[in-house]
Amino acid sequence: MQLGPFAVAQLRILAEIADLTGTASSEPLRMFVTDTLGNPYDDAEWIPGVLAALGKSRKDANKIKREEAITVVIGNPPYKEKAKGRGGWVEQANPNAQQPAPLEAWMPPSEWGVSAHSKHLRNLYIYFWRWATWKVFDHSPEHNTGIVCFITVAGFLGGPGFQKMRDYLRRTCDSIWVIDCSPEGHQPEVNTRIFQGVQQPVCIVMVSRSKKSDMETPATVRFRALPLGKREVKFAALQELRLKDSGWIDCPTDWRAPFLPESQGAWAAYPALEDLFIYNGSGVMPGRTWIIAPDADSLEKRWKKLLEAPDSEKEKLFHPHLRGGKVGDKHSKKIVPTPLHGFPINKKSVADESESEALTIRYGFRSFDRQLIIPDARLINQPNPELWNCRSEQQVFATSLSRTSPTSGPGMTFTGDIPDLDHYRGSFGGRAFPLWRDDTAQQANLPPHLLPFLTKKYKANTSPEDLIAYIAAVAAHPAYTAKFQDDLSTPGLRIPLTADPKLFAEAAQIGRRVIWLHTFGERMIDPASGCPAGPPRLPAGCAPTIPKEGAISDDPDEMPDTINYDAGKQRLLVGHGFIDRVSFAVWKYEVSGKQVLLQWFSYRKKHRERPVIGDRRPPSPLGDIQPDHWLPEYTTELLNVLNVLGLLVDLEPKQANLLERICAGPLISNAELKAAGALEVPPAPKKLKTKKQKPLYLFTDHAE
Repeated sequence: MQLGPFAVAQLRILAEIADLTGTASSEPLRMFVTDTLGNPYDDAEWIPGVLAALGKSRKDANKIKREEAITVVIGNPPYKEKAKGRGGWVEQANPNAQQPAPLEAWMPPSEWGVSAHSKHLRNLYIYFWRWATWKVFDHSPEHNTGIVCFITVAGFLGGPGFQKMRDYLRRTCDSIWVIDCSPEGHQPEVNTRIFQGVQQPVCIVMVSRSKKSDMETPATVRFRALPLGKREVKFAALQELRLKDSGWIDCPTDWRAPFLPESQGAWAAYPALEDLFIYNGSGVMPGRTWIIAPDADSLEKRWKKLLEAPDSEKEKLFHPHLRGGKVGDKHSKKIVPTPLHGFPINKKSVADESESEALTIRYGFRSFDRQLIIPDARLINQPNPELWNCRSEQQVFATSLSRTSPTSGPGMTFTGDIPDLDHYRGSFGGRAFPLWRDDTAQQANLPPHLLPFLTKKYKANTSPEDLIAYIAAVAAHPAYTAKFQDDLSTPGLRIPLTADPKLFAEAAQIGRRVIWLHTFGERMIDPASGCPAGPPRLPAGCAPTIPKEGAISDDPDEMPDTINYDAGKQRLLVGHGFIDRVSFAVWKYEVSGKQVLLQWFSYRKKHRERPVIGDRRPPSPLGDIQPDHWLPEYTTELLNVLNVLGLLVDLEPKQANLLERICAGPLISNAELKAAGALEVPPAPKKLKTKKQKPLYLFTDHAE
């Protein structure tokens, strides 16, 4: 609705027409100032008389939206996550037209099992995709041929929540072209980005429908990536690109499959990680940062300040979730009757709370970064009850990316604590795979016929711990992401599963040590194998040490604000202090592009404020409550992290060698597992209710 850009657009379009036709246009341009997502069936909105020209422009645009057939829609829609309520009539049913919201056609049915991911459709760029396809392909059945071409972020190419969108496009169109503009992956160097301020991968997608289109024949999907390098190189490649070039790669024809090249060769035969588990889900989405901290004292003080604040300030400090500018489902006065599993019921709202002591537990905040959280259902926006229901001293959670792929470091990481949504790398979300479905560690989160199949195959008992340890040995190291980087262009990990009993046993043994390290010596404990209870330690003479002169001061005036590395001395520099015997590999250890030590330190340094990106709200002032000095427990935990990373680095050559031998030897294919029924998952329980409204559960099939 901005007149400046509109005026510039008019001038540029006029110049373009003159350049194409050789003459200046004598006809007025049909250009309009309007909201694309505005309701075309509503012209009743009042506009002041001084803006009458704007009102007329909007009405003229609405008439085109309602009545005229459009052949081409081209553009660069805005990107905005969590934009529920901002999609106008595209998102919400339109009573004037007596028709469902166009976005409904892209909502996956519940039986597809991806409903939890459908929230990603609530993004501004998806609303524009749906508006454009509705206008070109759906609105005028007698004129339903045309083209839509957008440059947008690339999440819809492979994300599970966009399956119905891809199904629609394959059924509606007959040709789809996809150009990957960000082959470097997430958060590439700024000079490589098509749009410098956009960290997410970007793609150009053109969908075309001809008169020959057949809804029962899937559209051909062709893919190509621009060359790696600076944006100028990419612009030059785009200038030369043609639809009939030989560089296009065919994508799968399955209705819901990603708009990405199909897995080829051995990779396609490996079972997918998610198929080896019954359940996987999002990690905890706290919704407010002040309920998490690396030390308990900060949480205690934040909680106390909230309770002691005047009623007029409590809501601001609480920092309620907003939806459409209004307070969402968690706010200071809300009573949450259902607590997190294992914690007491509290029928008071936070505003009425009188308990001044805050309960805190350890939390899997980031890979190799254990922090603390207040486990209160009133405070956590989306706790994911499934994770809390299976929390125990035996539980192991594997975490990995889902909508995107790892670029470096281990393909997955592990924690014994409830994991955050961004546990794996600190951004772009991911999935959590618990080993156990219950809090007694009796029900394995594995397809019921998988372990019996493997036991028979290996002629040796195969336990749940054996399988998750095998997965850790194979995928939790940098050689995995390096070896399969091309295959990982399509998101989703796959696990080469050996058919050799000896190799499986060897991998399980190595993987137990990997999980023991990732969980800081709290899981997979086996003293006989060198995995005792307690924080892992490098051998004497190799372990990081702090000499007297390197002590990290607890003086507030010397609170560290920088962390660096002296390669010549193999010394980690923390403010004015330092730690010796830290290898360069440990200093550079990363998880999909995130340097672990830098990220770990960023939550403990003197100045922890983070830039507010886009139009996001500033966080609660409670988050400003933090120690004014370096805590001894920070030093202890930093030494724990350095030892763990050092031991993992030492293990990497063994894991890399193991992976090569597994891939070169006999494998159990995905097809073999499916043919044997080893990946079949029992149906979800169906809820029934008695007259007293108490829930019952009826299990169909698999009665055992």
